Amino acid sequence: MPEGDSIRRAATRLHTALAGRELTRSDLRVPRFATADLTGRLTLDVTPRGKHLLHRVEGGLTLHSHLRMDGAWHVFAVGQRWRGGPDHEIRAVLGTADRTAVGYRLPVLELIRTAEEDRIVGHLGPDVLGPDWDPDRAAANLLAAPERPLGEALLDQRNLAGIGNVYKSELCFLAQVTPWTPVGELPEAKLPRLAAAAHRLLSANIGDRPGHRNTTGIHRPGQELFVYGRADRPCLRCGTHVRKASEDDRPTYWCPHCQPGPTP
Repeated sequence: MPEGDSIRRAATRLHTALAGRELTRSDLRVPRFATADLTGRLTLDVTPRGKHLLHRVEGGLTLHSHLRMDGAWHVFAVGQRWRGGPDHEIRAVLGTADRTAVGYRLPVLELIRTAEEDRIVGHLGPDVLGPDWDPDRAAANLLAAPERPLGEALLDQRNLAGIGNVYKSELCFLAQVTPWTPVGELPEAKLPRLAAAAHRLLSANIGDRPGHRNTTGIHRPGQELFVYGRADRPCLRCGTHVRKASEDDRPTYWCPHCQPGPTP
């Protein structure tokens, strides 16, 4: 699933290609908005909010998309072959005189009034990579349900927006507790530090290529992440084999030595 850093890269790519330019092509391939036509309107900006993309155009309209598990936006030059999947997976095409943005496998695509964006993203906590980022507020949100497992709380976008499965496992490793440890069992001073670590890790990976995240600072293949994707391989800190559990199709990784606490 794309996480906050991936969404910000996508927004930057779309904004660079479309902002300030008139749309000469508009094709929304979802039944509810199939007749909507945005041609002739200028793109004002493309803004990320947590895991949501908000593409604002003239006339007070916003095209809202969410990538969920495997959605993607690609930008192509005129005449360039589209590469992102078969044509039947295309959900949106937005073109200017020299660029075309193509959205593949978008599970959420809707056209709303810009004034009503709060209906879509108003429930989100502070965006880890956004201008509203506030580690103390994020920590307070996490602590509001002290009995909740830390990993689950980190994934709840109402607490802080932008954390996905990869960073959930990595942040729990850095907190030195299992993802099933109740939030209330962490020292209170640790939560703002954990929120700050989330901001630091995602910020450091904004410029990386998709699928090439690094949380360890080690740039050797197979050692870029502390625990995620390292099941049955030695922990980079202690050598104990990393373990994996799957819940709701989401894998969770942890080191049983470095991360004491409850397990599934």
